[in-house]
Amino acid sequence: MWHNRSGCRPLLEERAAEGSTMNREELTQYSHCLNREMHLMVYGHGGVPILAFPTQDSMCHNYEDFGMVHHLADYIENGSMQLFVVDTVDSESWSPKGWDNEWRAARQEQYFHYIVDEAVPLIRSRNWQMPVVTGFSMGANHAVITFLRRPDLFQGVVALSGVYDTDYFFDGWMNQTLYENSPERFLPNMPADHPWIHMYNERKIILCCGQGAWEEEGVRTLRNLERIFHEKGINAWCDFWGYDVNHDWPWWYKQMRYFLPFFFG
Repeated sequence: MWHNRSGCRPLLEERAAEGSTMNREELTQYSHCLNREMHLMVYGHGGVPILAFPTQDSMCHNYEDFGMVHHLADYIENGSMQLFVVDTVDSESWSPKGWDNEWRAARQEQYFHYIVDEAVPLIRSRNWQMPVVTGFSMGANHAVITFLRRPDLFQGVVALSGVYDTDYFFDGWMNQTLYENSPERFLPNMPADHPWIHMYNERKIILCCGQGAWEEEGVRTLRNLERIFHEKGINAWCDFWGYDVNHDWPWWYKQMRYFLPFFFG
């Protein structure tokens, strides 16, 4: 179910030919957390910074290649938002079933620290505002993990079509490292007086999935998170779109245009 479809990078080339002034940069950063170079695409010159995770196994050109930058171009060009798209290491963590699970979990933890300790400071050096974190499919998982572990770094989260169940990727295996990256596990055990709960309720939490093709696991796991949020007194908007809404880019275009303006006020 974790897939990419038709590419749309030529749409940005068309906008450039029409006189678009969108700022577009590719930044390279050596990650000491991951011991490798990582890349980050920047679109726009200002506005609300959006830290965006690609779909599973994809890299920083993902949003451009599959048309999301084009579909958000008016928001980007008018200064409502500035988009920062990171690389992933999913092919070493969430994806490779059959690899050593402890190594996979450790790689995810290293990636989490790359995001919060290296990528976020880089974004803040370019845009002083606190970012919103977002993603679709596997990117939604990363967005939720990152936000719920470090709500002090973000003004909110928009997560679309995630599957928030570590067992789905690790076949029921668990250790402490993976537990820390499993919101469906650690959130129920969070004490009612934990300071993060108060902070969650000062932020905007938006999780959405459709109920059409390839969204079955997303519906199941989002219903579970919705229940946990309610039990913990966490104000989260868990939105379930119709039975014609599939796990695919055309619906994510529409959902992003629907939800992002809640952060532009």
